[in-house]
Amino acid sequence: MIELLEAQKAVIQQKGDYAVVAITKHGVELARKLGHSFQNADVYYMSKFEKGDEGEKDIQLFTGSVRLLFPSLFEAYKGLIIIISLGAVVRMIAPLLKDKKTDPAVVVIDDKGEHVISVLSGHIGGANELTKEVAAALKARPIITTASDVQETIAVDLFGKRFGWVWDSAEKLTPVSASVVNEEKIAVVQESGEKEWWQYGRPLPENIKSYRFIPEALAEKLDAALVVTHRNLLEVEKQILHNGVLYRPKVIVLGMGCNRGTSAEEIDAVIDETLEELNFSKKSVKALCTIDLKKDEAGLLEVANKNRWEFIYYTPEELNSINIQDPSETVFKYTGAYGVSEPAALLYSGAEKLALTKKKSGNVTISVAVIPY
Repeated sequence: MIELLEAQKAVIQQKGDYAVVAITKHGVELARKLGHSFQNADVYYMSKFEKGDEGEKDIQLFTGSVRLLFPSLFEAYKGLIIIISLGAVVRMIAPLLKDKKTDPAVVVIDDKGEHVISVLSGHIGGANELTKEVAAALKARPIITTASDVQETIAVDLFGKRFGWVWDSAEKLTPVSASVVNEEKIAVVQESGEKEWWQYGRPLPENIKSYRFIPEALAEKLDAALVVTHRNLLEVEKQILHNGVLYRPKVIVLGMGCNRGTSAEEIDAVIDETLEELNFSKKSVKALCTIDLKKDEAGLLEVANKNRWEFIYYTPEELNSINIQDPSETVFKYTGAYGVSEPAALLYSGAEKLALTKKKSGNVTISVAVIPY
């Protein structure tokens, strides 16, 4: 826990590029939501709102005045997302301002999460782009007051953040960003995930072209690529990442059943083995779904929490509303449902068919679906 003392600067543990800061009950809920969506954001909030899971979620608690936290945050982070009133934020950061070329982006959110305001370093620091992504994630209204938002292009490090997309590696973020800003020839290859990532009311810039498949893009002479897929790339496809960033959309749904008392280690091992067989990335898993009889199953809960996946459970009636390939009288006898893993994955994903119908391994049964967009 961070103790803020008048005589010293707070010692923080920076892991990401952005810090999310909250000091109210409602603000904490917004901060936790953003911490879940934004892969490279560190969350800070007051210890009196501790929920008990901060350690496993890498959330940092502090005591004392939040004002004393800002000098450390200003030095460490590329951007600050602050859920405190605008006037208070202005007063707290005013003594820390140096130069628009070095000051971090500062974005302020109201306590209800209705407005997201670009406050500092709008263009050079990226606050305007950050404002749009945060507002989209919260379904809030972005407030940008600069006379012109000159870039109106893709912010490579924020691409898809509103949907919870994560990148496989940060290695090429800087050179690919440079290619985008310098209006070089860019490919966006999207095989899965949300399609509404382009924010502006005009066509894509002429230097950016969309492709459905990697071979299409490789056939062109490109300077950089943004690749969006839940698949692990084939060796022949990996050349597109020479100057490219690979994004993982949250589209994989795991339907699961297990015997009572099955360990988290066994469940996790089956998931890893199954995804490897399907050539899917674990980073693209969005939810683990099961029957309500398993809503307190310790192993399932531990796996979902550790991986920050949604944990969803359905009633037997809900599961039985889905037609499945091999309904089981035995499963019905014990659970009231004719199947668990298959209908659970289909219910959540909305897919017409499963990527993996059903696999039994030890104490675990697993089905896999991909959310269609």
